[in-house]
Amino acid sequence: MSKENAAHYIWGGNCDGWHLVQNETLSVIHEKMPAGTTESRHYHSISRQFFFILGGEACMELDGEEHILAPHEGIEIAPGMPHQMQNRGRAEVEFLVISQPGTRGDRTELDT
Repeated sequence: MSKENAAHYIWGGNCDGWHLVQNETLSVIHEKMPAGTTESRHYHSISRQFFFILGGEACMELDGEEHILAPHEGIEIAPGMPHQMQNRGRAEVEFLVISQPGTRGDRTELDT
């Protein structure tokens, strides 16, 4: 499985996602965010997530604290923790999002 043969979708207007694994108990998504893009701040009530940076530099805001993530670094997001992935750089960032269980129907948007 790779992003070349995975189901593709667009999110946030101009960000890409590829479903590498998608079922009730596990989700693995390869995502790409262009420079200057930001995901909406949200949380998951049930799902635990792990974000792993493949290329570029990302900023993960986690419950009010910022974490700068370089390639081959990751961060775990516990259920109920407000978070927001941001690409503040001039280059795109690519990363994996691993969620257990999957996040379908388990996302609450927050005001920014």
